[in-house]
Amino acid sequence: MKYFKLPDLGEGLPEAEIVRWHIKVGDTVKTDQLMVEVETAKAIVEIPCPQDGTIMALFGEDGDIIHTGEPLVEFQSDQADDGGTVVGKLETAETQSEDATADHFIIGAAPSSQQAHHTKTTPAVRALAKHLHVDLEQLTPAPGKQVISATDVEKAAELQQTHGEAQKLRGVRRTMAKTMALSHAQVVPVTLMDDADINGWKKDTDLTMRLVQAITQACQKSPNINAWFDGNSLSLRRLNDINIGIAVDSAEGLFVPVLNNVASRPLKDLRKGLDQMRADIKKRSIPAAQMQGATITLTNFGTIAGRYANPVVVPPQVAIIGCGVARDEVVARAGKMVIRKILPLSITFDHRAATGGEAARFMAALIDDLQRA
Repeated sequence: MKYFKLPDLGEGLPEAEIVRWHIKVGDTVKTDQLMVEVETAKAIVEIPCPQDGTIMALFGEDGDIIHTGEPLVEFQSDQADDGGTVVGKLETAETQSEDATADHFIIGAAPSSQQAHHTKTTPAVRALAKHLHVDLEQLTPAPGKQVISATDVEKAAELQQTHGEAQKLRGVRRTMAKTMALSHAQVVPVTLMDDADINGWKKDTDLTMRLVQAITQACQKSPNINAWFDGNSLSLRRLNDINIGIAVDSAEGLFVPVLNNVASRPLKDLRKGLDQMRADIKKRSIPAAQMQGATITLTNFGTIAGRYANPVVVPPQVAIIGCGVARDEVVARAGKMVIRKILPLSITFDHRAATGGEAARFMAALIDDLQRA
């Protein structure tokens, strides 16, 4: 028997969620035949069969999380082994024990997979959880305890009966939750807010592209903001390219496609690229590569509601720019009260990597560029 393991689907991404199987146990498959669709880095990826053969077992169901290096498929084949298969002793999906202990790992799994979360409990408690329809992966041991107890399971079952079963986050929302938790644990955020007077803009001005242009100029004036920071080594890497992540709201959750090399591309080309990425997000077909490599992020929440915000910085980036709803406001000009169009702005930055002065100079440059007609 041979085992096809989940490959690295891009820049060391550690896991993927099974979206849809296109094969079943007993099927005879051909090389390059579509085998399974998985979601990783907020993109749907199609994985083809690496060899001709017969499917003997599938390791996971729709919605399951598989880590890089863990087996996806067991199949029988007369072909010679290649880089995508591993021959060895491995429990099949049908024979794996439900009473496996917390120290049990799949033979041959990659180190990153062996470090994945395994719920610590006893076989008896696992059996109780199964009987009460409690998902152990959603439980944590009581304070001061190392394993989940029968009492923990019973309390969870009672809570389910009273308030309904909690639903696991999947796909994009799961990725977002993990990313936000990482930011909360690592970043020291500070937010600076100010306004730009955009009364001189033409009526057909493309707000997003105008913000992209201004961010580009501000990054050049305050280069420590367009950087990656490594908290472990306390090192800052200034980046020559300016790659702006654009937060895109969708029914599935938050996507952040990346506009690359914005300083060297005309605005029309950038708008075309962003429109294409939005379309790909809607179809869930955006390549993973277009969701990676941002050096700074823009969230234009003002297209919905809100004036100022302290958006979340995602490591290793140093900053994120927020834009609220533009409004008419009475302001003083040359000693007189006049009505002007005002655009509220925010910059949240990692204070480990950038000083308040650097963030303020970035904001000043941003406002200066936006206030040009």
